[in-house]
Amino acid sequence: MSDVKKIATRESYGNALAELGKNHEDVVVLDADLAAATKTGVFKKAFPERHIDCGIAECNMMGVAAGLAAAGKVPFASSFAMFAAGRAFEQVRNSIGYPKLNVKIGATHAGISVGEDGATHQCNEDIALMRTIPGMVVINPSDDIEAKAAVQAAYDHVGPVYMRFGRLAVPVINDKPDYKFELGKGVVLREGKDLTIIATGLPVANCLEAAEKLAADGIDAKVINIHTIKPLDEELVVAAAKETGKVVTVEEHSVIGGLGSAVCDVLSEKAPTKVMKIGINDTYGESGPAVELVKKYGLDADSIYEKVKSFV
Repeated sequence: MSDVKKIATRESYGNALAELGKNHEDVVVLDADLAAATKTGVFKKAFPERHIDCGIAECNMMGVAAGLAAAGKVPFASSFAMFAAGRAFEQVRNSIGYPKLNVKIGATHAGISVGEDGATHQCNEDIALMRTIPGMVVINPSDDIEAKAAVQAAYDHVGPVYMRFGRLAVPVINDKPDYKFELGKGVVLREGKDLTIIATGLPVANCLEAAEKLAADGIDAKVINIHTIKPLDEELVVAAAKETGKVVTVEEHSVIGGLGSAVCDVLSEKAPTKVMKIGINDTYGESGPAVELVKKYGLDADSIYEKVKSFV
């Protein structure tokens, strides 16, 4: 996919916020001294009076966001996933989730592809954390188009939303005329009858590439993109499992508590199916170039192809 347009979803987040700000004066963007990295600086340049730098005080930022939401604003609180979901979990749970406030959390630099920043900044646990908060919507877009649509959908939804964005540039795969983003609805990217690959975020494009490699071996893989992990598109997941009989989940997140766990929760109750989870296997990340880390932790197209082939 070297000739395909690539853009990091954190870039998409910043651009989408700036567009949103043009149409909605109630949008306020908060950051924790990371506007250049999270790309909220794009919004700050366009609307400096509606951008608040809370400093390196993520927990306080969530409290400020809660207050703004209580006053009728629509705040987008932004920081690295490790800090937004990890450091500020208590404030997100108690100050935003419990009172069901209309706060949107933009968490960038998620997953192993943060790269050289290493294990302390590579948050592979955020989806699991945010899934446990009652009423929290969890979105993990796979490309530029989906990330921009997610920001608009988050604004339109009344209630707390957690959005997960990446640092590494990823291929644009949703540039189809009939593409439609709906909260809680998955997208079938490729039809197939032998097994179903259900993916989210960064690895979705790699799963499509792996599916083509599998096709050359006579294995017909259905590929589903799950951009909204909570609420999950249970109907689509169950139907695909019944149709193909085997399911593989792929995520740039721990195999504990993320997409794989959400899918298994549904299938164990409604359509018991053999499932293989591909993700970060109960381990910390390490420092290194993002592309090499994606390959080392088995999330590149070749690794996914090999694992799925052995599973089939």
